[in-house]
Amino acid sequence: MRFLKKLRVLALLIIMVSAVTNVSAASENNDFDWDPVVDAIIHVESRGNAWARNGQYVGVLQMSPVVVKAVNQILQKRGSRKRYTLKDRYSEKKSREMFDIFMSYYNPGNNVEKAIRMWKGGTGYSVRATQKYYRTVMMYVDFD
Repeated sequence: MRFLKKLRVLALLIIMVSAVTNVSAASENNDFDWDPVVDAIIHVESRGNAWARNGQYVGVLQMSPVVVKAVNQILQKRGSRKRYTLKDRYSEKKSREMFDIFMSYYNPGNNVEKAIRMWKGGTGYSVRATQKYYRTVMMYVDFD
């Protein structure tokens, strides 16, 4: 049993090192692909069910109205006329777009760990409170 626990920890460390390596390379190129991270979050949040609902959280990313409002404020600050509605949370494509906009503003360094923790705990997340979620999502991130 101890061996399996150590093996899991080792696998998680390898995944984390891989994530940091990919983030560094992507940041240098200014061409970061959030798809592996978003795919993992979607798996954890809704198992890909666009109609998933948990109170105010809906869609594949279980997005709250607060995130939609924040994204629209970001777009407004950038001088864009584009806006998202609460209904757009049910669209995987639009949810991914909102995730990208949110991260480009609050996580311009494309830090995977920060992105995952923010998605669970908001921009002022607690590392301790988001630890289990972070580990769970990282188990499903596939950068290959």
